[in-house]
Amino acid sequence: MTRDRRGRGMRGPGVMPAEPGRPVLRTGRERFDALVLDVVTAIEERWQDRLGLVEYAVEDAPQVPDDWDSPAVPLSSLVRGAGDRPTRLVIFRRPIEHRAERRSDLEALVLTVVVEQVAELLGVEPSVVDPRYPED
Repeated sequence: MTRDRRGRGMRGPGVMPAEPGRPVLRTGRERFDALVLDVVTAIEERWQDRLGLVEYAVEDAPQVPDDWDSPAVPLSSLVRGAGDRPTRLVIFRRPIEHRAERRSDLEALVLTVVVEQVAELLGVEPSVVDPRYPED
């Protein structure tokens, strides 16, 4: 190991990526997407026959209209499909991350948001959609 002229050691990444140009560690956005995918996959496996065609998406933040008068920022958006258009469920990453202090809070909040939207779509109680849904 050679040192630089100021004696601070080698410079550069501590771990070389397997793919050049691709970071070894996932970004916060990638971890959030993976979390949403895990929740959605579990729900889709259970309710696919009743849900029909649903597109799931993650966006950073909602675009609220200029005349938005609610102090709350939406955490998700559900647009029901019509005809050949699929239903679209969008989860907003930044408002959800802003409300979560720990990783466990983030996981619980993502589960809650997705389950509540799917329950609304199916017309059932959220606890029926997923038994992990918090009862309180």
